[in-house]
Amino acid sequence: MKKYKIGIIGCGHIAEKMAATINGMHEAESYAVASRSIEKAQAFASKWNFSKAYGSYEELVADSEIDLVYIATPHSHHYEHARLCIMNGKPVLCEKSFTANARQAEELIRLAEEKNVFITEAIWTRYMPLSVKMKELLDEGVIGTPYSLYASLGYVLDKVERVLKPELAGGALLDIGVYTLNFAAMAFGSEVADMKSVCKLLPTGTDAQESISLIYKDGKIASLLSTVNAQTDRMGIISGDKGRIIVENINCPESIKVYDTDYKLIAEYKAPEQITGFEYQVRASIEAIENGWKESPYMPHKETIRIMHQMDALRKEWGVKYPWD
Repeated sequence: MKKYKIGIIGCGHIAEKMAATINGMHEAESYAVASRSIEKAQAFASKWNFSKAYGSYEELVADSEIDLVYIATPHSHHYEHARLCIMNGKPVLCEKSFTANARQAEELIRLAEEKNVFITEAIWTRYMPLSVKMKELLDEGVIGTPYSLYASLGYVLDKVERVLKPELAGGALLDIGVYTLNFAAMAFGSEVADMKSVCKLLPTGTDAQESISLIYKDGKIASLLSTVNAQTDRMGIISGDKGRIIVENINCPESIKVYDTDYKLIAEYKAPEQITGFEYQVRASIEAIENGWKESPYMPHKETIRIMHQMDALRKEWGVKYPWD
């Protein structure tokens, strides 16, 4: 079986998580890493058993051995680095949020289509087995007709540079609110009729916490909370006329519990053993490349663009501006 040689752009925390993932996979190989600092890249490569270390991103994308590039830089740099990969014919797995705004996302996807290069958004939740199971349960009607959804995600990140700075496309929304929007999309679809929200800003002008209500064309309502000020329960609850589904940890689902209308537990599903949870998006990318697909069915391009438009609209309402807007 071919081992796909993975290159990573960036050497931060999220890159380390991906490196640990690749090291545990049979179908992928820790091949190359790049940083603006050759010393940083060499230290990363040594720690995580990568074969090559590059002191520039341009050198990495010029390496003909690389089968897939994972972009692990801040949101502010995703467009630039993904474009570099596409122009060099390298398939791309780009960390969420895909770009800083919808215009950048549309330009990248259009360019990838023109150049016939695979690209997908690395929002890990979309690719996970329990996310697929949740959709199956809803489609099977185990809770009857679903009417309401609640999702909460929050961590104490209000002193973290990438969250604080508008020039890094910071704020709660692009960092963690994107998960609540994707959770709602996986459960209730894309037919949003109206969107209401309230938001509290950080002193730097990025968003600290927000409550978002999505009203769907068929009458469903989703209530979403995201915050960088507090740690929340990370729960997702979908309620229907015959019961409810509770998802523990909406961005990395650990379990799904199904209850009937008497609040009796009728089914429970646990996440399978996994390396970190990142392996599913890598496998989905490999699957797409092997099949000649230019996008992954787990995270279609139209969904990436639609959710970027949602986040643009929310930021405009709150007055959160980035240099690229």
